[in-house]
Amino acid sequence: MAIPAEAVLGTTVAVSFILLGNAITQSFMGVPALLVDFPPPSSPDHAARARLLGRQWPTFWVMGNQFFRPISTFGIFGYAYTSWVASSQGPNGRLGDWRFYAAASLCHLITVVHSAMNLQPINEKIDALSDPKGRVDTKQAESYARKWIKFNTVRLITPIVAGSLALFQLIKAH
Repeated sequence: MAIPAEAVLGTTVAVSFILLGNAITQSFMGVPALLVDFPPPSSPDHAARARLLGRQWPTFWVMGNQFFRPISTFGIFGYAYTSWVASSQGPNGRLGDWRFYAAASLCHLITVVHSAMNLQPINEKIDALSDPKGRVDTKQAESYARKWIKFNTVRLITPIVAGSLALFQLIKAH
């Protein structure tokens, strides 16, 4: 029994907006909360606070790897499948123009690749702050976290574009 394309599409649109909500929470609430009153590198409290940031970071990192990476990947395949079904229906099919779903799939692919290439190295640096042996420069702790927030902006933009394109196309087709 085949899964209806509308069910895949609805689930995938929901995934896009779940990812958006997560990125908003991390970028505007979670990580900034970890940086409240972060002491400057010249402060005697800086090294301890940097290690604390490194110990707290796995909460963000593990959730991202174990939950959000799989649903981001689902977004790629969900929209790709919907695109394929829409293309087989033709331009007047019940799903509308396949190209919108292909673009939405590409948005999720960008999210996954960007996360692996740009955010993963920052995650590793922040995580390494917890190591008292000093594999990374603790003076850069706050800048690593702020860079992570900046790079996470892509994960704010791509899911809202993907979900909006798909939702717009579905509404337009009906």
